Amino acid sequence: MKNFIKGIAIAGIVLMGVTAVSAQSLSQDSDRPEVIAKAQVTKISEQLSLNDSQERALFRAYVQKEVKYKKGVSGKDPKADAVKAEMKKYNDELAAAVKKILTPEQYKKWEALKN
Repeated sequence: MKNFIKGIAIAGIVLMGVTAVSAQSLSQDSDRPEVIAKAQVTKISEQLSLNDSQERALFRAYVQKEVKYKKGVSGKDPKADAVKAEMKKYNDELAAAVKKILTPEQYKKWEALKN
């Protein structure tokens, strides 16, 4: 009976350990909008010399864009007119947000980077 209880206890501990490991791997998923936005902002920050508040605001803008892309465009034919119109709308919204965040000089550099 003692061995049976020990076996169940060990199985429970192993199960909790596996759950913790899988939860950590989920938070590092490279397909999440936050991860994609962070990578884009990091790249832009180095080239445009952004301050902390600009980085945070750009991060939020890029996350919003990525979430909208996932909901509205992901999995659809990118050559379809409706999808192209949605993509243009999302990119225009991002450009408007970025224009509010950056200085005019930084915005010109950002536009050059994006092309």
